[in-house]
Amino acid sequence: MLKYLLKRTLLAIPTLIAISMVIYLVLSLAPGDPLGELANSPSITAQVRENIRRALGLDQPIYIRYVKWATAFLTGNMGYSFVSPVPVSELIWQRLPTTLWIVGSAYICAILVAFPLGVLSALKRYSWIDQLVTTFAFAGFSIPPFFTGLLFILLFSVMLGWLPFIYDSTLVVNSLGSLWQQIKQSIMPVAVLTLFQTAVLMRYIRAAVIEQLNLDYVRTAYAKGLSSWQVIIRHVLRNALIPVVTLIALDMPAVFTGALVTEQVFRVPGIGSLLIDSINRKDTPVVMSITFIYAILIVLFNLVADLLYSVLDPRIRY
Repeated sequence: MLKYLLKRTLLAIPTLIAISMVIYLVLSLAPGDPLGELANSPSITAQVRENIRRALGLDQPIYIRYVKWATAFLTGNMGYSFVSPVPVSELIWQRLPTTLWIVGSAYICAILVAFPLGVLSALKRYSWIDQLVTTFAFAGFSIPPFFTGLLFILLFSVMLGWLPFIYDSTLVVNSLGSLWQQIKQSIMPVAVLTLFQTAVLMRYIRAAVIEQLNLDYVRTAYAKGLSSWQVIIRHVLRNALIPVVTLIALDMPAVFTGALVTEQVFRVPGIGSLLIDSINRKDTPVVMSITFIYAILIVLFNLVADLLYSVLDPRIRY
């Protein structure tokens, strides 16, 4: 196991270097001037703008800028934002708690709902329960989150007036009343994300459980006198979880990098909205840092998924 872990870690290094080079090259060659907003400011002359460009190293060749950026990133220095005069790491840390609260809560809710419904749908195949759960899954899967968000806003905010449709980032939770306000303003974005994630997970879990139910070892377990509960929990779920673990592992990085569309719809000041805003304003250091952190998390959670395979299936050895 240790040898496999070391081998995968070493293989991940050139992969991440290649990803960082591609991202940096694409962002550097993208049309538009990163200091374009400064050109519209009458208080900043062309000479001052040129001095700022030299100070940020934008007058140097791309490969030199990349080496400097990569060296600094390894030490934890992500550089400074072109738009806000603050370090990129500070911007990300400011947005991370909100993203973890909204997207993390949604994913936990999705897992808690999808597992029992997916298993129940597989066990009661072609029954009215299966038809109801499958219809719910298709609806959640086929309706885009931005459209669901707009529907929720129209229904619960405009028509009923129950929930706020704009997330208040200045709210400080220091009492039961403020905690209730925080929960109220989080309900709609969490519900939108939960609906979509639940639908995706439920379809995978249902298919994986159905595939296991038809195998010989399940019939053998029933023939030995085990109850349905014992067969499902001890045998079927353990084998059915392997493809589901892969899906969850690939989705986990999104918990840290935010939900791009949903955060925009509800004005949630998370990392997803920071990324969209940075792309629109050509703030290359912020875009580069967020996308590269996402790539690191993808590689990391893929490794975690591989390690979990051996836990779920003892036949897998590394």
